Amino acid sequence: MSNRRSLVTGGGGFIGSHLVQQLLERGETVRVLELADVPLSSDVEVVRGSVCDADAVKKALKGVDRLYHLAANPNLWTRDKNDFRRVNYEGTCTILNETANHDLDVIVYTSTESILTGKARHVDAIDAAIKRGIHEMPGPYCRSKFLAEQAAFKAAKDGQPIVIVAPTLPVGPGDRKITPPTRMILDFINTRTPAYLDCGFNLIDVRDIAAGHILAAEKGRYGERYILGNENMTLGELLRMIEEITGLAMPKVRIPYWVALTAGAVSEFLADYVTRRQPRAPLTGVRLARYPMHFDSDKSVKELGLPQNTLRKALEDEIDWLSGQGLITRRLPIQQRI
Repeated sequence: MSNRRSLVTGGGGFIGSHLVQQLLERGETVRVLELADVPLSSDVEVVRGSVCDADAVKKALKGVDRLYHLAANPNLWTRDKNDFRRVNYEGTCTILNETANHDLDVIVYTSTESILTGKARHVDAIDAAIKRGIHEMPGPYCRSKFLAEQAAFKAAKDGQPIVIVAPTLPVGPGDRKITPPTRMILDFINTRTPAYLDCGFNLIDVRDIAAGHILAAEKGRYGERYILGNENMTLGELLRMIEEITGLAMPKVRIPYWVALTAGAVSEFLADYVTRRQPRAPLTGVRLARYPMHFDSDKSVKELGLPQNTLRKALEDEIDWLSGQGLITRRLPIQQRI
């Protein structure tokens, strides 16, 4: 049994819930700072509140040895665009202002791969040394996460023990909030998206991302960024894998970028001013898909020992979980495993 107490902000989220579980399995005492309406394990200490609330943050940090700051609005669209800045950037600043007054062993800040792509095509995979500017961010979500990461880098430069991790797209079971990667997969399985823009991205088992956070706390160098990723592929390749796993036909029609961009603009306009509900094709997501989002995680594998479990197994587990939650509306063939 470990004497360590770790605080996880956003511990009820997709990555956060897996991180909490792995910390508990290591024998740590885990405290979670989470919003009031998010269900949490009965095995954790709970502080209800927002990362934007300095009093809640101060209460959550009391007696803590390590901090994993994951709390954020991970969606690519929200009704109030200011919410991205308030939660993702200002919330991170609130956290860092408070941690400056605590003697923590390490702080792991969760960034995102979406702020590393920029507006230019890359021949090679992007590595953790890449530098970007605010003008390259394709939407309010990315701008807020860029500013938050810059705040983390500055706090590290000022002497705080901060390690930055940038997960790529997580795949696996347990995404109760249905974040954008899971929404994309679910929409294709349920045939809500009849065609696709053949973009490139990097995917990794969400459980490996959680393990990567712990490894970053133990082995990461302060002030360094580590990309937590695994396999680069195209959306067409992912759809073929889903088809093999489920036995369900996936879309075969590819659309050009300008068509996807137009659809995204219309979809987001309707969401902003008519339906007030999450659009199927957020404009930021379409803009991110313009160029391949391929990443090099060698630094994380070599320095941290980041696990690289198979993407297919993660995808199988995710589809099983989605089916068990009643979220897949199509009937899966009996022989859904090869």
